[in-house]
Formats: sequence, structure tokens, C-alpha cells
Amino acid sequence: MQTPYSKNAAPFKRTVNQISIGIGDYFASRQDVVIHTVLGSCVAVCMYDPEKKIGGMNHILMPFNPDINKYDASARYGINAMELLINAIMQLGGNRKKLVAKTFGGANLLMAVSRENAVGVKNAEFVVDFLRAEKIKILGRDFGGHDSRKIFFHIATGDVFLKRVPSMKSLAAAEQAKRNRIQEQLERPGDITLFD
Repeated sequence: MQTPYSKNAAPFKRTVNQISIGIGDYFASRQDVVIHTVLGSCVAVCMYDPEKKIGGMNHILMPFNPDINKYDASARYGINAMELLINAIMQLGGNRKKLVAKTFGGANLLMAVSRENAVGVKNAEFVVDFLRAEKIKILGRDFGGHDSRKIFFHIATGDVFLKRVPSMKSLAAAEQAKRNRIQEQLERPGDITLFD
């Protein structure tokens, strides 16, 4: 059984064109390209028509709809990002009924924010709810935690490769754990025999 994504960084040939997308961007293609992005609390959806080998990725900043008074077509907003990506894939010849997805991100990078109030959790919930409502099968997902992620989506194969990038929160937690281990070692009695 093939895993939906690899947790190792992209083993792509250098001859494959690579497209980088940022916050609020999306990109779709039928060409042999690798789309990549870096995620913190944002979420990226890699969507793919496996029969026609047409796919794309978006980078969602916020899960909710934009304020109607400040509306623009930016893919920063969840609903826009999903519709823009689906429409771009369909314009290239993809079949909406055949689309599958792999989705990533939604980390909680801020120590002061509780998990239930974190925007990353809300982003992940929005994407899962949207894909279920649209009957788009989720083949793989990796949400939450405290690490950033670098995502590489290879359109020709539908493979997604993930590389974790430790956040300050993860580094601080690792440093605290190390301090605790050292303190425990210092408090343990040693193997010294005292003579009178």
C-alpha cells in the first residue's frame, strides 16, 4: 500500500520545474511541475485529477469568508482559495467528480494561544468540512502540532513530500526537556563512598 505522502524532503529531479506559492496564492497545471510552499498555521490543499494528471495547490491564511465590504478574490480566504483552485483545475480539463486531495498545515505556532482558539485548527477544520461537503476524497492529511511544514506537490505523480521545520515553540519545549533531564541528573546521589 502506497503512503499518501512522504515525511522526507522532495527527491525530485532538478530538471522538473518548481513553482513556489505564498500566502493567498494558488497554482494549477497539467505540466510536470512541483509546487511548493511553507506552512505554519496556514493550510495548503493539494488537489489532483489522477486520470488526467491535472492538479494544483492553494495556500489558505484564514478559514472564513472575506468581509463583503472588503471583498476581493484573494485565495487568502478559505472559500475563495478552494473555489479558485477547483475552477483552475477544471479549466485545464480536470474533472471535478474525479478530484482527490491531500492537505497539510494548521500548526499552532504561538505559545500564548490555546489549541481550541488557534487559527491553524480552524483552517484545518474548514478544509476538511469543505472537502467532505464537496465529496472530494481526502487521501492524506497532516495537521496540527507546533512545527512549520515545507510541502512539495509533484503534479505528474500526485505525490506530496513533507519536511518539518521546528518552530520556536518546539525548540523551546526541547530545550526545557533537556534542562529538566540535567536537573534530575544533578539531584541524583552519586556513586561516591565517603571515608572517615
